[in-house]
Amino acid sequence: MSEPLSKVDSAVQGLSSSPPKEAVKGHRRASSSAAGVYNVNDLEAQGIDLKIAPETQRLGWKINTSPTTVEEKEHLKKLLTTPPVKKIDLHFPLGLEVTARNLKGVTIKDALDAIHKAYKKRADDELDRPYLAGFEWDKEESWTRLVVHLQKDAGPMNHVSKKKKKGGDAE
Repeated sequence: MSEPLSKVDSAVQGLSSSPPKEAVKGHRRASSSAAGVYNVNDLEAQGIDLKIAPETQRLGWKINTSPTTVEEKEHLKKLLTTPPVKKIDLHFPLGLEVTARNLKGVTIKDALDAIHKAYKKRADDELDRPYLAGFEWDKEESWTRLVVHLQKDAGPMNHVSKKKKKGGDAE
């Protein structure tokens, strides 16, 4: 019974049965943020002006309804600003401020989602001006935020109804 063991006990010998793993460095995945998307603070430091997508002014969207109710769905996919930013604060005239975020560039839908989250529990009669009129960027007031403008009605929406498009020239 005093024969030497034929198998090596890895716990005793300090060896592991699997090969040693490479040390993983603590950095983010490169795919989580897109190339060409800026931090708004970096744009301010470089003095690069923001341009807001003009489509935001003719959405006719009610702020306490889901952004999916917007008729022109292709507008929702467009970037809110040029150059694209990772996040931007949206400031309401009465003092409320919400932040829209997207590491691949804030889209119009991201901004509407952030606004909707703040207003979704409000009833129609609570809202003095329930429709989005558009956004304004005032670099003298604050470089890093957009002012949200609201209006009493949906306003003129510049689009052709889908029924007219399908009908063609026949009347």
